Amino acid sequence: MSQIIRVCLIGAGRAGMIHAVNFRNAVHDADLVAVADPDPEACANACAQLGIDRCYLDYREALSADDIDAIVVVAPTSLHCEITEAAAAAGKHVLCEKPMAMNEAECDRMIDACGKSGVYLQIGFMRRFDQSFRMAYDAVQNGDIGDVVMVRSNTRGPSIPMKWTYDLRKSNGTLAEVNSHDIDSLRWFTGSEFASVHAIAGNYRCPDAAQEFPDYYDNVVMAASFKNHMQGLIDGAVSVKYGYDARVEILGTRGCIFLGEMKDKRIAVVTSNGVTQPVQSSWRSLFADAYLREDEHFIECIRTGRQPDATGFDGKMCVKVVNAGNISIRENRIVILD
Repeated sequence: MSQIIRVCLIGAGRAGMIHAVNFRNAVHDADLVAVADPDPEACANACAQLGIDRCYLDYREALSADDIDAIVVVAPTSLHCEITEAAAAAGKHVLCEKPMAMNEAECDRMIDACGKSGVYLQIGFMRRFDQSFRMAYDAVQNGDIGDVVMVRSNTRGPSIPMKWTYDLRKSNGTLAEVNSHDIDSLRWFTGSEFASVHAIAGNYRCPDAAQEFPDYYDNVVMAASFKNHMQGLIDGAVSVKYGYDARVEILGTRGCIFLGEMKDKRIAVVTSNGVTQPVQSSWRSLFADAYLREDEHFIECIRTGRQPDATGFDGKMCVKVVNAGNISIRENRIVILD
């Protein structure tokens, strides 16, 4: 392996380009050398923005290149397993965006493939690398709020979702696409696995999806219990219009930790018409530093031999909860996780 870890992006969408810019311009000992995307226009535009000239319409061609050491998978969820297995067989390290895969069996295949090939597999739970989340985690570990009783986490996005996510067979729904970070945060802060979930959901803001995909939901609430007897609550929503809203509360026996706020800047304008205040408009700006630290961590793991902080097992446990939540929605019942 060369002194510089040479990276290829697979999937040139919004999240993919955050990683691409980081690896191209900001991550030490790494460089983004190629982009793969089946959309010729998206691939060409990404390469032009990044100042590179290697554009693959078939990711398999990128995996056959000897001068690519690692890949970042930001393709639709249903493709994560096949891409990761192929990358592992080609000896490429893998940073895979969440959700890890569609089901636990696919996650096991990804973990096994990377293990057998001796390559690293990191899952894109970037909130673990956010400074405020790290401080909250340390406060929990130090016992600052006593014993954790309940963790509540919400993620609500302002925009209409990508059309392919309407098909739960390809996306696993809002629980996967929006709330994977919340599920991982609950596991992280409780230090435990989910024991049961009860989820309710509905489509309130995306009428275009209703006729062809009647099981699609744009709003979900999920209550959970944990094996260590802690409690959890998650809510997720898309197309809320008012801004990007990601907040967490960690309630303990002696206090509470509050994470996140809607404010984008420390300013409020007060007039006779009321109060106006800038709000967060996108996860891309709110968690920009977390994405960079996540990408730096991926390269550090490759170079030093340490295990990633967000492993394939973490990704698998999240997928397990997503699928249990979707069963709960469909069958209107509490689902016990074995």
